[in-house]
Amino acid sequence: MTLPNSARPLVGFSAHLRSHGFAVSPDQAIGFLEAVSLLGPRDIGDIRRSALSMFAVQRSMFETFDLLFREYFFGEKPDREPLAGPEEPDVAEAREDIGLTAVDSRESDVFESGREATAEERLTRRQISAYGEDEALARFARLAKGVLPVRRSYRFASSKKGAAIDLRKSFKEAARRDGEFLVLPRRSRRERQRRIVLLVDVSGSMKERSASLLRFAHALSGAAERFEAFTLGTRLTRITRPLSNRNREQALSRVVEIVADFDGGTRIGDSLQAFLGVPRYASFARGALVALISDGLERGEPDAMVESVKALSRAAWKLIWLTPLYEDSEFRPETQALSLALPHLDGLHDGSSATAAIACFMNLPRTA
Repeated sequence: MTLPNSARPLVGFSAHLRSHGFAVSPDQAIGFLEAVSLLGPRDIGDIRRSALSMFAVQRSMFETFDLLFREYFFGEKPDREPLAGPEEPDVAEAREDIGLTAVDSRESDVFESGREATAEERLTRRQISAYGEDEALARFARLAKGVLPVRRSYRFASSKKGAAIDLRKSFKEAARRDGEFLVLPRRSRRERQRRIVLLVDVSGSMKERSASLLRFAHALSGAAERFEAFTLGTRLTRITRPLSNRNREQALSRVVEIVADFDGGTRIGDSLQAFLGVPRYASFARGALVALISDGLERGEPDAMVESVKALSRAAWKLIWLTPLYEDSEFRPETQALSLALPHLDGLHDGSSATAAIACFMNLPRTA
């Protein structure tokens, strides 16, 4: 699709911010265009206000943002160089599949992943092979709709055991029977499946588990009515769209293409902050079942992870954590980040494989 000439400078400004270290997702760039269109705009101030709101610029970055804004739209040369993003970002990026293939970044020193958590960003590709869990996944796909959590809708439906009388249907029946009420139809609130948000750690310390867990994510995507999935590592990547492909191998191949930080560093807190920092993503968690699958071996600041877990817990219906370490009978959540986050979780479960994750979801309470 060809952009109108008037929109090109706005799209260019999103790229200008991104090149100077601002985490601007595709959704935010589109929202920026829509906000400017909604406001008119009447003047350049409307464009600035739209950018500040849609790009979720932190107050501490206002000065840098204004320098970049004036440089781009007015051609002003700043008195000092705007602060650029570090080569190894301290804050995780938010990435989303928009039909483009991700490109590998810099090459790093070779090291064996899967042994311990690291904060280093290492962008690699993965080969996802079958784990012999097809039978369990197929059974879960058949039964999931009957066991996944539901909530009461604001809409009503006819029900023999409903607590309320369906007056509309009652009077309609009475009109057919010359005003006689032979039976009083009843109704009850409908049930609607809750949204499920899955956050899967694909860092190096999860190397032996992530392929199996992504197969589970694909099965859950097909069974859930409303579903969102993201991968965590040194960046946040939305994988909802590729997982919607019914063919599992094609779906996982597409996931491999767009997730560039497989087997890399572990910055759970930064990735969760990136999730909460995009308004659209944060809204997914409201009233949802949020499941975080990770070993919890955070190498970033534990405060970032704990504060993010608190925020998710406040927004979600339930927040559960699945860890592969749980399969060890002697496991205790003793890492600083996970132990501080534990009071804000609604459950800590086994996340060592797709089969373990299935068992967890099959035994969740359906209603509050």
